[in-house]
Amino acid sequence: MNTAQLRRVTAESFAHYRPGLIELLLEAVGQGWSLGFRADLDAEQARRYFDQVLGDIQQGKLLLWVVVRDELVQASVQLELCQQPDAGHRAQVQKMLVRQLAQRHGLGQQLMAALEQGALQHKRGLLTLDVQVGAPAEAFYRSLGYSRVGEIPDYTCAPNGDFHPTALYFKTLHGAHA
Repeated sequence: MNTAQLRRVTAESFAHYRPGLIELLLEAVGQGWSLGFRADLDAEQARRYFDQVLGDIQQGKLLLWVVVRDELVQASVQLELCQQPDAGHRAQVQKMLVRQLAQRHGLGQQLMAALEQGALQHKRGLLTLDVQVGAPAEAFYRSLGYSRVGEIPDYTCAPNGDFHPTALYFKTLHGAHA
């Protein structure tokens, strides 16, 4: 079995990873992860979502990384580069996904290290993210140095329709304005 490989997904390489990204998203939503989708998410809806992701990559609004093993997508993360004129210093971490069987093998840390390096390369020194309160992801992000600043009640709607509070986190990266 090949070792896991981290890759930045470009507009040119996107088609290669798209089927695996769709499978990964469907698995995560099927497990009840709060990702902005309902439980009835199907492959066609996931394809349409990834059409938008590709468009954002092509426009320079979004960066995407995957970890593959034997060319199968095991994990992914997105970094949305804020586009407002006064927000060129910040970006939002989105859709950190790791296949259930690949969890607890360091793929998330690998992805976040690449994401933070990519943020620095794009002069984005302030990263933000939100996560469902009480989800294991909270401890993960805290372990990476992200600070919790509060929560919003009933902000997140799980795939089953239940509402949950969302915790807001940030991290300041040094060297982004050099």
